[in-house]
Amino acid sequence: MARPLTRPSTIATWNRNPADEEAMGAAHAPIWRRMVDVSVPHDLSASTVLDYGCNQGGFLRLLYDNHPFKAAAGIDIARESVARAELLKGHRPIQYKVADQAAALGQTFDFAFSHEVIYLLPDIASHANDIRQALRPGGAYVAAIGCHTDSSIWPRWRSVISEHSSIPMYDHSLEDVARAFTAAGFTVAVRPLALDAFMPVTLGSAYFPKITDQLRYYSDDKVMFRFVRQT
Repeated sequence: MARPLTRPSTIATWNRNPADEEAMGAAHAPIWRRMVDVSVPHDLSASTVLDYGCNQGGFLRLLYDNHPFKAAAGIDIARESVARAELLKGHRPIQYKVADQAAALGQTFDFAFSHEVIYLLPDIASHANDIRQALRPGGAYVAAIGCHTDSSIWPRWRSVISEHSSIPMYDHSLEDVARAFTAAGFTVAVRPLALDAFMPVTLGSAYFPKITDQLRYYSDDKVMFRFVRQT
């Protein structure tokens, strides 16, 4: 049975199993590539980028290697994951910090991204306002989310994830997300993820015990929001 959780200000890692935490980046890479392919302009050389919930930093490394940017920041509350991200960044112009508020960085960004972060936040309205402060006017935030109450597999998957997560999760609908960002002054758009690459299959996966669950999650239930700050 999952133990009750309250949201701490920092944690060591998101996944209580260190091996699973290390493997997360490889599993997420096809999703990150799809996010980049459909939402990133060809030239980011003059742009600044934020990764909200960066974990071990793989998204920004992938983005920079395909679309070099001027500078970027990644934030996460997982201390060991952020330290790992900092170790792996190499020559890339990325700064990783342990934080849960983007505005606290004191910077404004042209683009922000997150992947499966919103369901771990208790207050979407606060998150929307935080991102608004961190984006320049006209800046865009792209958030991929499959963990939501409109997902057909969420009730079972929520129970499975709770066995692994170091922090609690929350039941947000896609409508909840759209309303919060609209109220914060964003133009909201949404599309299916429509993954166009093969996903690796791990037989016996605790997350996806059936391949049909994995296909349903990536094909039917995972979407990308684009929030553009109006002024």
